[in-house]
Amino acid sequence: MGSATSGPRSRPRSAFRRRFDLLFREVAKFGAVGGAGLLVNLLVFNLVRHVTDLQVVRASVIATVVAIVFNYIGFRYFTYRDRDKGGRTKELTLFLLFSAVGLVIENGVLYAATYGFGWDSPLQSNVFKFLGIGVATLFRFWSYRTWVFRTLPAREAVASAESFLDEEPEPRRAGARVN
Repeated sequence: MGSATSGPRSRPRSAFRRRFDLLFREVAKFGAVGGAGLLVNLLVFNLVRHVTDLQVVRASVIATVVAIVFNYIGFRYFTYRDRDKGGRTKELTLFLLFSAVGLVIENGVLYAATYGFGWDSPLQSNVFKFLGIGVATLFRFWSYRTWVFRTLPAREAVASAESFLDEEPEPRRAGARVN
């Protein structure tokens, strides 16, 4: 009465699911490193702000630079450890370039709040620092995965070919017609 699902029909969904799972793992690892980097950033920011007489944005820039170094180590050796390790100079240069853009985004939000609106209390500074980090994180995720920690094309091709071989055909049900 109905037709059995054939193997080729189920493959695209399986490939989609595999890609989704890989992206989910990447986002989770990026989030773990980024979350730790966020804590480093906020802790250094508040420490510098309370220990020195630096202006709020200068303290924030110092904290962001410390967090960038922390994040590079985490991304290279945890989140993207399986990515292309050739061309470290190019990778580090691109990482620093995109991190600098993220630094400008992050601290631009804080600068606008502090000097544009006069919101300079410790709570307000932390709220806008956090907001700036959030906006910059979206940019950083896209740029790091697209330009800095690139996938190895050969590995993807091999994984795709192996997944084709790993899939078992679905057993045909008795009495089912194949169209």
